[in-house]
Amino acid sequence: MTLEQLIAQFRVDAQDRAEPYFWPDAMVAGWLNEAQAEAAIRARLIHESAARDVCEIAVSSGASVYELSACLFEITYQAFLPKDGAKRVPLKSVSVEWLDCHFPCWREETGVPRWLMQTDNSIRLAPEPDVAGILYLEGYRLPLAGLSARTDVPEVNAAHHRHLVDWALHRAFSIPDSESFDAQRAGQAEAAFSAYFGSAQDADLRRSTRADNPLQNEAHFV
Repeated sequence: MTLEQLIAQFRVDAQDRAEPYFWPDAMVAGWLNEAQAEAAIRARLIHESAARDVCEIAVSSGASVYELSACLFEITYQAFLPKDGAKRVPLKSVSVEWLDCHFPCWREETGVPRWLMQTDNSIRLAPEPDVAGILYLEGYRLPLAGLSARTDVPEVNAAHHRHLVDWALHRAFSIPDSESFDAQRAGQAEAAFSAYFGSAQDADLRRSTRADNPLQNEAHFV
């Protein structure tokens, strides 16, 4: 569906087909862009493994922290290729707490990176690289471009397009306006969106998925 078709579907579902509209096209388009981004996060719809500006980071010797592409929110693969190296070195995704527990002196070490720590907008390599190279990443991302022209098509699969309208309906009926506010319809639309794409994840839950830390039983002797 194009942006024009999605807006038209919104107007049918919202019973807002007569001008002047309760909600102008630009406002509805903004909600549909929100919907695509929210759907991409909740259902992990867009996996990137090829775009160089998203998946490749030039690494310098002596620098361990690098900015992530703003669209990449969950890394699924990471490897380091040293300059003139024969092959990539897989990296383990861990948390700072895990490294502090298992390798307390990691901050003082230099060498070929073995671990990667992800924050909201950056990654940190450990040990600190003592050689330049390329960091290769794959993972789930947000849409690269928003819907603006009426002929634009959402980046997510066409099977999902119709369900994006539910988010726009939720946002429309949530506006505290005496003419259009409808808590029941807003709640129903949000529930329909969540039923299809999954529940919203808070920042703590998303952060917990970044470190690949298997649960292990530790023996304690007294």
